Amino acid sequence: QVQLVESGGGWVQAGGSLRLSCVVSGSILEIRSMGWYRQAPGNQRELVADISRDGDSTHYADSVKGRFTISRDNAKNTVYLQMDSLKLEDTAVYYCNADVTYYGRGNYNRRNYWGQGTQVTISS
Repeated sequence: QVQLVESGGGWVQAGGSLRLSCVVSGSILEIRSMGWYRQAPGNQRELVADISRDGDSTHYADSVKGRFTISRDNAKNTVYLQMDSLKLEDTAVYYCNADVTYYGRGNYNRRNYWGQGTQVTISS
């Protein structure tokens, strides 16, 4: 009943930029925090950045501070990740995450959802 769909991944040379988008759809009452995670081969999934419901609080992994910017458009149920000055070590599958309250089976429910992931590949 709730889906997260990411887009914007791809291939880019080191130093370049990409912008990821994630749209949340379904019988949504409220979306609290939203975030981006990534997982490189052989590594655990790690938090890249997250943003509060109103967008007034953000957190970044130390490795991306000053290069990545997370933002959201609540009218569109969308979260973005602007990635600049990309490095080889940014190569990973990037996943969107959202804390969603939705209506289903006659009740309001709250659950954490993940997108399917989008590949980001940085080359030298």
